[in-house]
Amino acid sequence: MKSSSVSRAVTFVVGGILAVIAGVVAAQQYPARPLLIVAPFSAGGDSDLAARNLGAVIPKYLKQNVVVMNKVGASGAIGSEQVKNAAPDGYTLLLARVGSQATLPALKPDLGYKWNDFTFLGILELNPYVCAVVADSPYRSFGDLVEGIRKNPGKLKYSTAGVGTIHEMGPQLLFDVQKLGKEAAIQIPYKGGGEAATAVLGKHVDFGCSNLGTVLGFIKSRQMRGLLTTTPERYKEIPDVPTAKEAGYPALERIIGWSALYGPPKMDRKLVALWGDTLQKVGADPQWVAATEKIGSMPHIKSPEDTAKFVQEQYETYYRLGKTLDIVLK
Repeated sequence: MKSSSVSRAVTFVVGGILAVIAGVVAAQQYPARPLLIVAPFSAGGDSDLAARNLGAVIPKYLKQNVVVMNKVGASGAIGSEQVKNAAPDGYTLLLARVGSQATLPALKPDLGYKWNDFTFLGILELNPYVCAVVADSPYRSFGDLVEGIRKNPGKLKYSTAGVGTIHEMGPQLLFDVQKLGKEAAIQIPYKGGGEAATAVLGKHVDFGCSNLGTVLGFIKSRQMRGLLTTTPERYKEIPDVPTAKEAGYPALERIIGWSALYGPPKMDRKLVALWGDTLQKVGADPQWVAATEKIGSMPHIKSPEDTAKFVQEQYETYYRLGKTLDIVLK
């Protein structure tokens, strides 16, 4: 072999070894600079609050500050794509939400990413999903409501924040499981969750299902009656409202809001393990628990492995519903 060829071969091998060493050293020193968490929705929303609550306690455990950046647009897709395309060095992370990471990939075929185009680091919290009626409604329980829908097909109305939103998916999953047909009740879409809740209060519709945050005050003040919540246990702010399992409709547990922490694809396994351990510590942090509960969420840390399984189940739920209901987001 010519000396020049040998030289190039040696250079290539040495370069590879140095790259591996550099990677190991970088992982050992991580994080050596502040971390960025991209919240793909606007300030003040669920993703923003979850990101800031997490960012406030991470310095205790990783000795670096966290910067939260709101990268809004396309129902969370723009911020999500930014993280998907970032370097997998653990410095750019995503505050993942059910809408941007499960519903959107399931219902939008031309989306720039798939549900599993990320590194799963952990579920952070669950956002209770509640079905409710106005306080003086004749439907005293969720079973009463289901029976009312069954006896009056196509007559009852329910409010949503729009077609394809989680507001619609709960009732539609119920209709599917109970074999009532997708037109069992009439959807009345509004511009947002607040208007949808007001429609229930004003008796413009018979019921509504939504994230708890928009109706919690009405349920606590007894202007509304919660019929069920899809959380694993009863939510302590509304202890009289049964879970979906207690009400006899366990399938509805699949409809629930959540926040998670994702990284770009192909993050180093050591970094994934580090974040898994860190989030377990966060889950026991009184400051984080109190801040999470204050915004109406339930602390619910999951390991990276369990997060992947959970998100896959979420994606498959919305994918099946999309096919059943012929919902395609454009």
